[in-house]
Amino acid sequence: SYNIIGGVYFSQGDYPRALESYEKSLSILESLFGVNHPDVATFYNNIGLFYTAQGNYSRALEYFEKSLSIRESLFGDNHLYVATSYNIIGAVYSLQGDYPRALEYYEKSLSIRESLLGFNHPYVATSYNNIGYVYYCRGDYPRALEYYTKTLKIRETILGTEHPSTLETKENIEFLKTRMDK
Repeated sequence: SYNIIGGVYFSQGDYPRALESYEKSLSILESLFGVNHPDVATFYNNIGLFYTAQGNYSRALEYFEKSLSIRESLFGDNHLYVATSYNIIGAVYSLQGDYPRALEYYEKSLSIRESLLGFNHPYVATSYNNIGYVYYCRGDYPRALEYYTKTLKIRETILGTEHPSTLETKENIEFLKTRMDK
């Protein structure tokens, strides 16, 4: 399939041919299923990831927004696919340094994840971590610490104290505390 070929080109660093293959695959999907289909939304998302990896954030956001729009129309506003789209869009805004917009999307993702998964789930921990990072970047260290601590509590409970994600969160907290002491 063109998608697999695109992945091979991408891994080889041949980005123009990778994009060409991805776009051919998307065209086939759209002709088979129409534009309002979950697979098309996933493919828009994948092309958005491609553009994100290239540092073309405005183009990436176009594809992520298309994916979000399809997912909202198919699944409603309170679905994990929608939460994932919000999270990815928040990440792109974070990469661009647009922390208010990043926070807006991360909080939308968190709200859905908490409502569907409860407060003690790895996806919720990821949302807390992302929000903590935004507060860190904005220099609001007490708020960052609050969210990193929530992340740590979930990760210790679910993943254990020696899991790499748990250890990374502990390191983030220790680093943050050194910044707060200055």
